Amino acid sequence: MASRGKTETSKLKQNLEEQLDRLMQQLQDLEECREDVDDDEYEETKKETLEQLSEFNESLKKIMSGDMTLVDELSGMQLAIQAAISQAFKTPEVIRLFAKKQPGQLRTRLQEMDRDVMVGKLPKDVYTQQKVEILTALRKLGEKLSPEDESFLATNATSTLSEFEKVARDLGSGDKVLALASSEVEKNKEVKSTSCISLCEVVPLAKYFI
Repeated sequence: MASRGKTETSKLKQNLEEQLDRLMQQLQDLEECREDVDDDEYEETKKETLEQLSEFNESLKKIMSGDMTLVDELSGMQLAIQAAISQAFKTPEVIRLFAKKQPGQLRTRLQEMDRDVMVGKLPKDVYTQQKVEILTALRKLGEKLSPEDESFLATNATSTLSEFEKVARDLGSGDKVLALASSEVEKNKEVKSTSCISLCEVVPLAKYFI
């Protein structure tokens, strides 16, 4: 029975991660195509994607409630989604790594950014924003920061970073979500990758979590 529980938890986590990846890819595609779309289309598409994230977050809170195994497995994902919704975090790849609890990859990305900003490949303002996101994610994942990093975070963190910490847990069950999430992932595999032309074709998630 315990083994079956582990298997179902693993499948649920994988399916939810794939859905989150899809939403992060939508945000990333949107940012990459920013100059190819007008302001109204950009804002509307971003708003729709953030609304999907909000729906996803509410569903996640429900399935985690009362299940300590799921709380342990999915807490990072929930915090990362909240960070994206509040726009405390704006970098899809950082949000994705935060959600998957990948401190090693976050540190690797930070090292690459340190090199890029030194040689002029990364604008200083973008570097500061993304470094704050990475350091915040690392701290939330229980990683120890150096005094230098703590000082950088204290100096550059914005008030919006506190928003994603306000996570409430509702009651709910994960059994139905597991089946529906699996169905959604299978459907998504048949859909072609988002392009600049189809950025506004975002798929509502709410109906999969009724």
